[in-house]
Amino acid sequence: MSNHYYSNFELKQLEENPNVLRVSDRSITYHPLFKKAAIQEYKKGKFPSQIFEEHGFDLKVIGKEQPKRCLKRWRETFNRYGDLGLEGERRGKGSLGRPSSKELSAEEKLKKAETRIKYLEAENGISKKARGTGKAGVEEETEIAPSEVYQLIEHIIRKYSLRSMVSYLCEFTGVSRSGYYAWIKSETERQIRDNNDEKDMEMIRLIFTQNHEKVGALQIKMILENDYGVTMNHKKIRRLMKKFGLVAKIRQAKPYKQMLKATQEHRTCPNHLQREFKQQEPGLVFLTDITYTYYGKGQKAYLSCVKDSTTNEIITHHLSTTLEMDLVYQTLEKLEEAVGCFHPEAMIHSDQGFHYTHPQFQSRVKEAGLRQSMSRKGNCWDNAPMESFFGHFKDMVDHKSCESFAQLKEEVSHYITKYNNERYQWKLNKMTPVQYRGHLLTA
Repeated sequence: MSNHYYSNFELKQLEENPNVLRVSDRSITYHPLFKKAAIQEYKKGKFPSQIFEEHGFDLKVIGKEQPKRCLKRWRETFNRYGDLGLEGERRGKGSLGRPSSKELSAEEKLKKAETRIKYLEAENGISKKARGTGKAGVEEETEIAPSEVYQLIEHIIRKYSLRSMVSYLCEFTGVSRSGYYAWIKSETERQIRDNNDEKDMEMIRLIFTQNHEKVGALQIKMILENDYGVTMNHKKIRRLMKKFGLVAKIRQAKPYKQMLKATQEHRTCPNHLQREFKQQEPGLVFLTDITYTYYGKGQKAYLSCVKDSTTNEIITHHLSTTLEMDLVYQTLEKLEEAVGCFHPEAMIHSDQGFHYTHPQFQSRVKEAGLRQSMSRKGNCWDNAPMESFFGHFKDMVDHKSCESFAQLKEEVSHYITKYNNERYQWKLNKMTPVQYRGHLLTA
């Protein structure tokens, strides 16, 4: 039997060859007529590899040494037993005519049946791991991994003293016997690896808990590197989070149909930005939008923010209990105070909300020295960075626990300060928005 495992494509290719009776993931049973023909052609002076290639075998699939080994074995069988010896597989068998398998006794059949039942009971006793399909909130069950099968087999053998049933259990569960023994042999290595995983997981779990279970692998990686000086691959972090059952709380995606409906540009204010969010320097493009949040006993508050699209820094914000125009006026005034003097080519980009299409707001924007740009109607992707911030804001701020407007205002200010100065971002060279702004200005 070969040490090479055939892929599904290779198995299909071998099965289509008429010179093959059957094939498994590691072995090929050749047709007796092909064996006889191969011996005759070999006697005429052909090379083993040439014979196999002429009969439709790909040496890259079966192996370059396979033809030579097969011809040698078939010739020895033919010399000892003649044509009859080539009619069946003789490897590992004794004298000619020996039955391929002996009839099992009633006691042996009963023991195998009991073993099978015990294994199935053990398998049903554990909950199969739910493996993600790539969609948020969607899970599906698949077959358990080979390592879990080996663990079940070992459990059954130890519990019921069934050492003689190893081969049968491996055959019944569809795993290789050699793989099972290799798994047994690697027990020490697995224990060392598990101990190392436990140590690494302590720090990951600490960060995960401190951030209210709302950070993923990339955020954890950046926090480890910047705050703890620990370098760890994000793939390893994902593996450990999956192994120890840490699942970040995520937002549900919006339906694409709603995002793609209206794309006609607003006539009074074109889309000058065209999603070119990243500029050469900060202070060129400001994004603004309004979101709502609840506090106290179902009371509603409205948050207006301005974000620098290049650095992702929240330049200013204003919280109000009403949606009156003063909400955006106050935000614009705070922006002028924070920036001081705008770049000659600076622009402010928003959606087509009634606040931003209002003539008085547009007039104030011009007076401030800013060019105004608007997203296409019904297309939130044109202001995606701002929408992304609001999504993270609602994930991280426990606004519903705030009993008063003053408390909510304090929570909002605290989160925005933390977002600007402490939240590392993968696309900002793993820096915080404030660090990245300093990096660009220095460069």
